[in-house]
Amino acid sequence: MSRESHLKSLAASLGFDACRIARADEPWAAGERLAAFVDAGRHGEMDWMAETLARRAAPTAMWPQARSAVMVAMSYGPGHDPMDNLAHRTHGNISVYARGADYHDLMKSRLKQLARAFAEETGEEVKVFVDTAPLMEKPLAARAGLGWQGKHTNLVSRTLGNWIFLGAMLTTAELSPDASETDHCGSCRACLAACPTKAFPAPYQLDARRCISYLTIEHKGPIPHEFRTAMGNRIYGCDDCLAVCPWNKFAVSAREAKLMARPETTLPALADLARLDDAAFREVFAGSPVKRTGRARFVRNVCIAIGNSGARELAGVLMPLLSDDEPLVRGAAVWALARLDADMFERERAAREGAEEDGNVRTEWHHGAAELA
Repeated sequence: MSRESHLKSLAASLGFDACRIARADEPWAAGERLAAFVDAGRHGEMDWMAETLARRAAPTAMWPQARSAVMVAMSYGPGHDPMDNLAHRTHGNISVYARGADYHDLMKSRLKQLARAFAEETGEEVKVFVDTAPLMEKPLAARAGLGWQGKHTNLVSRTLGNWIFLGAMLTTAELSPDASETDHCGSCRACLAACPTKAFPAPYQLDARRCISYLTIEHKGPIPHEFRTAMGNRIYGCDDCLAVCPWNKFAVSAREAKLMARPETTLPALADLARLDDAAFREVFAGSPVKRTGRARFVRNVCIAIGNSGARELAGVLMPLLSDDEPLVRGAAVWALARLDADMFERERAAREGAEEDGNVRTEWHHGAAELA
């Protein structure tokens, strides 16, 4: 058995759904596309993208000795249409990828096993990466033939759809590369049309500043007013452009038990989430990707979802948040209360305007109310 075949067989035994090989030391245009993305400011507050731009230009810019890239994929297919969750307006919709255990830990553990075995057998150097280093995994995966980058910029596979996690093993070994995949999007524009905030300026281009995934996870300030209603009940990420892809008819449901949805991430009640303090937030989302946003950003998103719910009975849940320690939460709670119950909002505003400022907890009512304009 060749080294390449042995690698792929071992990857399959470790639970990866696909494994392909690409050259890591050949020129490519991905670096130039990323530079244009950053130059246009479309990376938003993700300053780390600009700071590591030179290292992201090519795999060898990060590790000059790299010669081959072993790319692996693991399906996290939900087994149902996640668009159905948008109708449950009093419950939070968490992106499919974040409903199970943190994929970074799972994928890296399996990749390390693959790399260790390969290094011991060949004596070659190896490095593994799962979305935490300045390595452009999607273009590498496309080069390796795992799929192609669709018009929504995510990887699409003819056998796995687009519900896939990627991992990379760079090595000094000279391995025979697989053929790259061609683009099979054709004239389809389903993903572009599905985006609730029109985050795609053109096919194959993304403006992260308009993307709900970016806004609910990476963005640290108040959600821009123009995107709040479009968020609906999406409190962590957004799956719309992925969910409508026709290639998902070939997708397979997640086989790895750790990637399957947990009860606390499957349409949790917004009322319960709004009551989480920092300790409870950390406990509920321990081991979940959701934990990395922190409680303030997460509850900010929950408040926006409550405001979009149309459920006036949730107005009372917002009242304690008007005096929350976090300005980010207070501002979002003010907006949500005004949306849900105008009478309660006006009574509360009148009461706060007529009272002396609380010396222990700044309500910042005026600041929050100003966001309504």
